[in-house]
Amino acid sequence: MRHLLREPLVHFLLVGLAIFAFSAWRGEPVDPASRTIDIDEEQVSQLAAQFVQGWQRAPSPAELDGLIRDYIKEEVYYREALRLGLEADDAIIRRRLRSKMEYLAKAQAENAVADDATLQAWLDKNVARYAGGGSVSFDQIYVGPQGDAEGNVRSALTAQREWEGLGQPISLPPSLDNADREEVAKLFGTGFAQLIFALPQSDEWKGPLTSGFGKHLVRVRAKAAGRPPKLSEVRQRIENDWRAETAKAREAEAYQALLDGYTIRIAKP
Repeated sequence: MRHLLREPLVHFLLVGLAIFAFSAWRGEPVDPASRTIDIDEEQVSQLAAQFVQGWQRAPSPAELDGLIRDYIKEEVYYREALRLGLEADDAIIRRRLRSKMEYLAKAQAENAVADDATLQAWLDKNVARYAGGGSVSFDQIYVGPQGDAEGNVRSALTAQREWEGLGQPISLPPSLDNADREEVAKLFGTGFAQLIFALPQSDEWKGPLTSGFGKHLVRVRAKAAGRPPKLSEVRQRIENDWRAETAKAREAEAYQALLDGYTIRIAKP
């Protein structure tokens, strides 16, 4: 039963049943041939609630009567259109129905909830992204807003061992020791912090890396790995990332499950 509930096709069927139940609750007829239009108190309350949502006030008695008359008019035209078969072979209606089904598919994909095994597998695959702590020790040479001084700096680094004083002056420390991601981000920006933590330890000058100030040549002298997190500590982040990054694949899987229920015959000229 648990495996069955995870099948995308079952999800679509459940959503379809929910829509059918909602339509029945709104009073939309199951049989378009019916000549009776019943409007109960719940439907009147729903019309009033829709008015409140749009106008931020309750409708007057005259306005509520107008809403009811408009609803009756819509229902009459809807049933007559079905009796005439106007929905058949209509490209606009086909596109509208497709749009609604695609909306349901996307909503189902976006609202999917992964079990612990799925989230743990995602965490195991992306440990570095969620690891807590961790530090980096690095040196940096500022080469200007557009990196114009990079060539001169690299030539100087090749010709001499001393690097302090090279590049352009800036009110940033030339070196940081055992700095965590938050400290680096506070000084250089979040994007720079992500880049510097992604670099390996090396004696070579890398870059240029872009900060909020411009371009920098950097040398990572030491790195300390962060503590692997537990699923319970980062569950919400992982679930959000998993849902966002797998939505298209899960939507395609759901469509494939529907498609597999059809026999397709194509006759080409």
